[in-house]
Amino acid sequence: MRPEKRPRLAHETEKHRWDRNFADLLQELRVAQTGVQILFAFLLTLPFSNGFPKVSALQRDLYVVALLSAAAAAAMLISPVAFHRALFRQGRKPELVRYAHRMVTGGLAFLLISMVSSIFLIVDYLLSRWVAIVLGTLAAVWFLVFWAGIPFYRHNWIDEADELEDKALNDDGPSPSGPAA
Repeated sequence: MRPEKRPRLAHETEKHRWDRNFADLLQELRVAQTGVQILFAFLLTLPFSNGFPKVSALQRDLYVVALLSAAAAAAMLISPVAFHRALFRQGRKPELVRYAHRMVTGGLAFLLISMVSSIFLIVDYLLSRWVAIVLGTLAAVWFLVFWAGIPFYRHNWIDEADELEDKALNDDGPSPSGPAA
C-alpha cells in the first residue's frame, strides 16, 4: 500500500501533505548538511598539514575528488534553502518539495563519493593500496546498502503494528498499547 493511501493520512489535505513533506525534508537536510560541512571543513584543512606534501599522485587525485564532491554535496544540500527563499510565500511548495528532493538525492550521491574517496585516501596513506581498495569498496557497499538498498527494499512495506495503529486512529478506539490519549 502506498503511504499517501494509508488510512492515517486519509484526512490529510493536499496542502497539509506538501507542508508535512517539506518539514520532513528540512529535518533530513539538517542532518546531511552538518555531516557534509564537517567533512568539507576537514578536507579544506588537509593540504596544510605537515604530511600532505608526502602524498602520491593517486592520493592527491583522490583528495581532489573528495574535496570537489564534498563541495558539490554541500551546494546541492544547501540549495533547497536558497530555492525556498526565492519561492517564499508564492504558494509553490509542491515545486519546492520536488526540487529539494532531487537536490538532496544528488547531494547524498556526491557525499557518498566524497566519503568513500576520503576513506580510500586515508587508508592508502596510512596502510596500503590493497587495504584501501578493500575498505573503500566495503565502505561504498555499506553506504549503498543503508542509503539506497534498504530504503528501496522497504519502500512499500507497512508493518502490522502500523496497520493496527492506523485502525485505532481511524476508529477512535484504543491503540494496541493502551487507551487512546
